[in-house]
Amino acid sequence: MPILRNPSRTTRSSVLAALTLATALLLAGCGGDANAGGTGTKLALDAALPTTVPAGAKIVVGDPTTQKALELSGQVDKVSGFVQFANLSGGPQTTEAFRANALDVGAVAEIPSIQATWTGLHVKIVASKFRQDPINHPIYELGVAPGVEVKTLADLRGKKIAYSPGQAQGALILKVLKKAGLTKEDVKLIELPSTGDVYPNALAAKQVDVAPIGGVSIKRYLTKYGKDGGTTIQHGIRDDAGHLYVPTSSLEDEGKAAAIRAYVAAWGVAQDWIDKHPKEWIEGYYVKDQGLTAEDGQWLVDNAGKPDISADWSDAIKRHQETIELLATETKNPVIQATDLYDLRFQSVAVDAIKAASTGAAK
Repeated sequence: MPILRNPSRTTRSSVLAALTLATALLLAGCGGDANAGGTGTKLALDAALPTTVPAGAKIVVGDPTTQKALELSGQVDKVSGFVQFANLSGGPQTTEAFRANALDVGAVAEIPSIQATWTGLHVKIVASKFRQDPINHPIYELGVAPGVEVKTLADLRGKKIAYSPGQAQGALILKVLKKAGLTKEDVKLIELPSTGDVYPNALAAKQVDVAPIGGVSIKRYLTKYGKDGGTTIQHGIRDDAGHLYVPTSSLEDEGKAAAIRAYVAAWGVAQDWIDKHPKEWIEGYYVKDQGLTAEDGQWLVDNAGKPDISADWSDAIKRHQETIELLATETKNPVIQATDLYDLRFQSVAVDAIKAASTGAAK
């Protein structure tokens, strides 16, 4: 069955999007020219990573959550000399910013690195974070519209399902269908952007029967529409991947590579700080920065569970390969090798930094 597209959705060319985004970043003062800040010294992609950031090296980083964690933990000064933060995240934005040479590091899930490679943009993953007990602590649940009967994955047959190709939510839907023994022809995929409250609103309006919703939207959807019959069900699939990825051109500059390595180390320490300081995180990020209630913030902390940052990416690469093969079949793109998406030189950087910080704090 063909995918039904939202008639209100507009499309733009990648070139126009890239230019628009780059201009917006520069004018807003929250981004920069990622061509600047390099030392000009060429570094091979298999060379040892430099461990000292040279004077003048700078990178532009789109990772607002970690930025706030660094500020709240008092660690931001350790990277402020070589990092300029851009207020953007997510696959479409970061990939276009890479194309516009406006960004060096982006925070995403597992799909953007695949999509970027399929469109000819060379990128590498330099940090990975997951959740301990990810099945019981998923990022997304399947929201079910009021009055719609969906209690198991098999009940998805014939339903209208929100679908966002090229994003984590879209890949999740394909995985869910596969697990249920269904194909795209067994359902009606309604293409909708997954930003903001689009999915919860589409469920409430019965524009779709089912949509993957995540974060505090799960709690709010059930609170607002549960009385009318709105529900959610668990999908039982790992959806917990979180990565930092970069254009390979940034890694080929010695100064930028050193800065990226240092940022990954700071990123690791920041994730550990978030886990160990939930009260400060709830108050400083969820309440003061995101405008949520303390109750919502506590729900998000509890729902996330414990972070899992490993110095061995082999299992992550294996799962990523399974995702690639599923998406390749569904989108008619070539199968690429997940190993090629990861820069294994960074494999232990975050973990080593966390251990060093913990040792220092214990002294």
